[in-house]
Amino acid sequence: MTLGIFCIVLASILVGAVAQRIAGLGFALLIAPFLVIILGPHAGVLLVNICGVVSSAIIVGRVWKDIDWSMFRWLVLPSLLGSVPGSFLAVAVPSAPLSVTVGAVVLVALTISLVLQRSDVVVRGNAPKAVAGFTAGLTNSMAGVGGPAVSAYAVLSRWPQRAFAATLQPFFVCIGIVTLVLKLVLDPSQAPVLAAWMWVAIGLAIIAGIYAGEKLGRFVRDDQARLFVIVIAFVGAALAVVKGVLDLSA
Repeated sequence: MTLGIFCIVLASILVGAVAQRIAGLGFALLIAPFLVIILGPHAGVLLVNICGVVSSAIIVGRVWKDIDWSMFRWLVLPSLLGSVPGSFLAVAVPSAPLSVTVGAVVLVALTISLVLQRSDVVVRGNAPKAVAGFTAGLTNSMAGVGGPAVSAYAVLSRWPQRAFAATLQPFFVCIGIVTLVLKLVLDPSQAPVLAAWMWVAIGLAIIAGIYAGEKLGRFVRDDQARLFVIVIAFVGAALAVVKGVLDLSA
């Protein structure tokens, strides 16, 4: 990897960390397309998982008082079940059809959730939480993006933005660690090969992005942050579909 390309990687990680701190998600959605193109589908997604775990772990301590632990449990347990088949598929199936499938499912789910949001439909109960958690674990392990599935649930359930953003942090840490362990056990060759100083630079970029996001977040209202979440989710899903289609046609 040349220095110029690595600078692009660092810039995308910095922006992703800012989004993660402000909106509660966006890290993977913003950086996954760049890292997949630069490092390849397997190593790129794995690096996304690594960075996502680190950024969310740092943020957890900053948002601890706002975490809804009951909601966390209902999301994380099904997500761990979803991570198992997703990791097997990520290793065994070509990345292009996986990317198209994941992106298309997320786009449909987000569109339906926004349409229903304009009505009086509000999902309640534990079953929708479990479905959202399972889907997030599945898509996170397959394509490095678990946020859109939970975003769709948040829209439909009218989940307050502050609690939503906080609760996602320990959730992302858990599903990210499980996904990393499963993938490295199934195929150790997926691990990205970077110089030691590159790993240090990535860590510093994440910390700087979180710090900047914390400062900028003071000027962002909850409704603006929720809109940001939805836009990021749509863009990320659309990019996944486009990338997959381009790879299939290549």
